[in-house]
Amino acid sequence: MPAFVLSAFADEIDPNLDVQLAVLADSGVKHIELRSVWQTNVLDLSPAQLDEIRDRLRARGMGVSAIGSPIGKVKITDPWEPHLARFQLALERARFFNVPRLRIFSFYPGDDGRPWSDHRSEVVRRLRDLVTRATAAGVTLLHENEHRIYGEAPAAVADLFTAIDDPHLRAVYDPGNYVHGGHDPWQGWQATRRWTTHFHIKDWIHGETHGRLAGTGQGRIAEVLADAASHDYQGFVTLEPHLRGGGPTGGYTGADLFPAAVAALRRLLPPGTEVASLAAVE
Repeated sequence: MPAFVLSAFADEIDPNLDVQLAVLADSGVKHIELRSVWQTNVLDLSPAQLDEIRDRLRARGMGVSAIGSPIGKVKITDPWEPHLARFQLALERARFFNVPRLRIFSFYPGDDGRPWSDHRSEVVRRLRDLVTRATAAGVTLLHENEHRIYGEAPAAVADLFTAIDDPHLRAVYDPGNYVHGGHDPWQGWQATRRWTTHFHIKDWIHGETHGRLAGTGQGRIAEVLADAASHDYQGFVTLEPHLRGGGPTGGYTGADLFPAAVAALRRLLPPGTEVASLAAVE
């Protein structure tokens, strides 16, 4: 039976954790995809801050859907070893919050001006390195189709998954990112559905600088979710609305607009497919 579990990038609501959790609780969302709190990236939070986040989530009966790490948001020509050290931090965060899902990217172009075809083998090598380490840690990496990275276009995403072919590398499907980059979101879904185990929900109109409520842009979100349900999708749908804009480190929606984003997504979910937690579908 298909099941969609709502989650959110809570830092789109407010930098303050109390505000984030209050808005989500009022909206009936029980999971966060942890990217930043107090304007501090998840990889840079102190041990005391991590303890505080975990304690407050537990007190509200809330969980973490994935670690929204920035891993892979570096140039493909940047040195690899320093970034691997950041990746080890990301794996430690996943272990700390007892969550087996970690969002990643597939690198920005280098400064050398060379085309992606010249760097493809290095992209694949680095992702395989990450997958090997994630597998040993019991973590699945979730690749997001982000603007400007190697895996931006549907064909490039499919190329990565065909080349690596490992169950510990799965796809995040983000329709807004496809639209923003000038790609057909339905073609993106058809090309990557077999690997998709996670959604980021933002809608967009190509050429605009901010997101739209789900269902009011060009993302074809209702059609994609209906097709996912017909293929027995079971997993998270994480709100990342960017209603007031976004950039390389995230976006902003605000506490006033976020409940409307939740309501808009709920209107698009196939009837009877929303569940409260992933435990209900695992």
